[in-house]
Amino acid sequence: MLVFIIRRFIGMIAVLFAVSILVFIIFILIPGGDPASRMAGKNPTRDNVANIREKWGFNKPVYVQYVKMMQKAANGFLPGKHGEYDILSSFQNRQNVAAEIRRGIPATLSLCIGAGIIWLFFGMLVGVISAVNAGKWSDRLITTFALIGISMPVFWLGIVMRYFLAEKPSNPWFPDGEYVPLTHDPVQWAYHLILPWFCLSILFIGFYGRVLRSNMLDTMNEDYVRTARAKGIGPQAVLMKHVLRNSLIPIVSLFGLDFAAVLGGGAILTETVFDLKGVGWYAAQSVGDLDLPPIMGVTLYGAFFIVFFSAIVDLLYAYLDPRIRPT
Repeated sequence: MLVFIIRRFIGMIAVLFAVSILVFIIFILIPGGDPASRMAGKNPTRDNVANIREKWGFNKPVYVQYVKMMQKAANGFLPGKHGEYDILSSFQNRQNVAAEIRRGIPATLSLCIGAGIIWLFFGMLVGVISAVNAGKWSDRLITTFALIGISMPVFWLGIVMRYFLAEKPSNPWFPDGEYVPLTHDPVQWAYHLILPWFCLSILFIGFYGRVLRSNMLDTMNEDYVRTARAKGIGPQAVLMKHVLRNSLIPIVSLFGLDFAAVLGGGAILTETVFDLKGVGWYAAQSVGDLDLPPIMGVTLYGAFFIVFFSAIVDLLYAYLDPRIRPT
């Protein structure tokens, strides 16, 4: 197991390294991506652009620029005072990228945890009900709604929910976006996040319900389930201890990776629609400005969570299913 953990750690470092190089190269090659020209503003002089290149090191070889940017990114998360040119800062407004990401984490974390609990609970509920009533009208109805939920774009659903439930009514049912910190007012924190939670969850509820239904129907035909029934074990005990328990193993992998992707910036559309100034919202603003340092920082932040949770899922999967434990 120790060798497995070390191997996963080395793989995580390799993935982060590859992602950082890929993002850096893409933004060097895109048209209009010269940071010195963008920082110089409109109608800059050649001397002004040259001074910016010299001051920020844009005139140095590409590999030197990459190493310097990685050093600045690390300095931003390390304690202590650092100069303006020693940390990864935005080319547009000179703000510390690490500080902006830390500022957006509470909103993103609140959105992801609440939505994750909702989609996992209701996805399991939908999957169990649909599997137990397979072929009946309730199964067909649930399947129809699940497919509708999977098919609806998040940005469209968010706009519709915000307009009809928060903007159009004379007495709105829910607040119109924004994030209230949990430490300021827990009730308002949850109240402001109800719409974003369900908007982000609906897609996953339908998908998880369909996956769990399929897994349960396959498990019901296994020999050990028929043996349990032949021994006289009650239907509920067979369902909970043998069918559902084994059917949930793939859900663990799905939930870990989906939660990591959403936490790592995958909730961009939801945060933007509901004006939640989290990491996804910050990423969207940076992409619009073609601002490389924030995009690099957010990408590495997202890649870290995805790779980290992937390793956690592998360990948990090995614990739940002894057949795949590393030897």
